[in-house]
Amino acid sequence: MLEVRRLVLLRELSIRGTLSAVARAMNLSPSSVSEQLSLLERETRTQLLRRVGRNVQLTETALALVGRVEPILDALEQAETALTSAGGAISGRVRLAAFQSAALTLVPPALTSLREHHPGLRLELVQYEPEQALHEAWARDFDVVVAEQYPGHSAPHWPGLDRRQLLRDELQLAVPAGLTVDGGPLPFGQELAALLRHRPLPWVMEPHGTATRHWAEQLIRSAGHEPDVRFVSADLQSHVRLVESGNAVALLPGLTLVDHAVRLRRIPLAGRPLRTVFTSIRSSSARSPAVVAVRDALEAAAGRLDMETDA
Repeated sequence: MLEVRRLVLLRELSIRGTLSAVARAMNLSPSSVSEQLSLLERETRTQLLRRVGRNVQLTETALALVGRVEPILDALEQAETALTSAGGAISGRVRLAAFQSAALTLVPPALTSLREHHPGLRLELVQYEPEQALHEAWARDFDVVVAEQYPGHSAPHWPGLDRRQLLRDELQLAVPAGLTVDGGPLPFGQELAALLRHRPLPWVMEPHGTATRHWAEQLIRSAGHEPDVRFVSADLQSHVRLVESGNAVALLPGLTLVDHAVRLRRIPLAGRPLRTVFTSIRSSSARSPAVVAVRDALEAAAGRLDMETDA
């Protein structure tokens, strides 16, 4: 009988690439990981790893074995769900990954509801970039992910992960309250064009490589201009502060601007582009009472936020 924990380590090595990365992910020492994989080779009587320079690579046999591990882990997760479902009260640990604006607006009311209705449930939150969070959910480091995708930029699809929409979030132009160009107000319906033509303020954007940055740059370039980006930050709250203080303009999602309507001006963009905010879980955990409770709480929070925004 093969040892499941050693099979998990082999799978982790196929995902993370190095023994040290597996050790960090599994809270083990590299020597312990190496020892367990050597034991697995002896159990299978097959070479699973080959040395390449200072690293190791999985052999074809090892890769074939890894392909058999996923159904085993799914079955174990489903067995755990069956046990917890029989217990009555919802309890256990759920690991949640969410991007910043969702962590600020959707997660707090969801946490309040969960604490009130399911006090035995332990929810652990990590702020994570959506694309990486989806990968980590597939790798089984997270149970629930709140992710996003921008117009024309689909988030990666990983096998065994589902998606359920939370809300559609309008992308808007954010400028300092009272901003003028050539001594006059921004022309109604032509605000973005006026900003690009007169360049009264520079732009703040997220770092290169993010879907947000690519979408914003393409919007401006399609209008025939190159954005003057002087401020770069992954923290959207810093974008808001730079706009509020009169030092920058930005393209921001509505969730980021929920509590800032007075201190800056929100301007609709042509076509009213929307980003999609969704939750994603492993299909094997879809019946887990704890996972279902967390997902339901997030959806309830999103529904209340939609009603408040409409009002």
